[in-house]
Amino acid sequence: MKTLAVILAGGRGTRLDLLSEHRAKPSVPFGGKYRIIDFTLSNCINSSIYNVAILTQYLPMSLNSHIGIGKPWDLDRRLGGVTVLQPYTGREGGWYEGTAHAVYRNINFIKSQNPKYVIILSGDHIYKMNYDEMISYHKEKGADLTIAAQQVPIEEAHRFGILNPDEDMKIEDFVEKPEDPSSNLASMGVYVFSTDVLVDCLERICDSDKHDFGHDIVPDIIEQNNAYVYEYGGYWRDVGTLESYWRTNLELTNIVPKMNLYDKNWKIHTRSEEQPPAKFGYNGIAIKSLVSNGSIINGRVENSIISPGVVIEEGVLIKDSIIFNDTIIEKNSIIEKSIIDKRVEIGNHCHIGYGDDFTNNFERPNILQNGLNIISKGANIPSHTIIGRNCRIASYVKKSDFNSKNISSGTTINAK
Repeated sequence: MKTLAVILAGGRGTRLDLLSEHRAKPSVPFGGKYRIIDFTLSNCINSSIYNVAILTQYLPMSLNSHIGIGKPWDLDRRLGGVTVLQPYTGREGGWYEGTAHAVYRNINFIKSQNPKYVIILSGDHIYKMNYDEMISYHKEKGADLTIAAQQVPIEEAHRFGILNPDEDMKIEDFVEKPEDPSSNLASMGVYVFSTDVLVDCLERICDSDKHDFGHDIVPDIIEQNNAYVYEYGGYWRDVGTLESYWRTNLELTNIVPKMNLYDKNWKIHTRSEEQPPAKFGYNGIAIKSLVSNGSIINGRVENSIISPGVVIEEGVLIKDSIIFNDTIIEKNSIIEKSIIDKRVEIGNHCHIGYGDDFTNNFERPNILQNGLNIISKGANIPSHTIIGRNCRIASYVKKSDFNSKNISSGTTINAK
């Protein structure tokens, strides 16, 4: 097989805060029934790339269980297929110390596959992209490295690697996450390498203390080889922050969403749970929302994402929120602008997302400042609890952990 895809899926995702407390970032649920990594994996299959390596590290169990032998993505193959590669101890083993270092530690696997091209992908972006078209562009340019890029708002450019190409799109300059960006052409974290160039660069650089693609590998190849920009004009979102994750999910509820999950020519594959159809009671209603299989809706859902197995009882209002699998919301509760993780139980007559006080979260002020609440996995919220804005409720919090029924904006509640 001429192309090997290597998906970097070991990131902790600290900016996703409590959502990545029990899972790697690529394993975080998205769009109701999917995981974030499903979009990159589906891009591979829809681009006819059937040899895929997934590099894991942080909390891999959920991700390993989700991927299995790759059957949902047609990757359960004798030749090629999916290979999950984890850090190992022993001869030249140990934890990965950066994105390039992770690939370097698996360089013998790459050599054993003998691909002509290696495409390096992030497992934590939401997009549709035909990688085969990018590889064809790489060939036409006679490139050693091709970087997919997209223009982003200039106020967000400092979060990305910024590229400056010439008129022929050959890269003249690249700066990783600059404080004062000179342009808004941002790297998407999608790299096509000619294999011999990649192997040579990894073996030269990763023996030192330089271990990152953006800071180390890419600048070296730009200086010594032919590196080009592949400007991509389609839909692409980095969901690395809670705000971007929440907003990108809710974009799916638009009447004509930019990320079309219903495109039969570009299906997004996932490991689906065996659940019965969604059911609506006499007073159940969903407006501009996605409701997944196994859910029982007896209340009102507006502009929200409902994952499989969620139970919403009578008199409940869900608005501008994302509810993960198997959560139960009891009668007459209100949920506004919140992300509720798996198997949370919310008692009756609760109000989560109450009032106009937008005090930043005291523990994580840089992450929660726009009114979004996060309730982590397995938490149990007592009845008649009122929770303000920018609040964090940690995993497996019990009713007895609440000292008050009125939780002020900016508060974090941890299990005792």
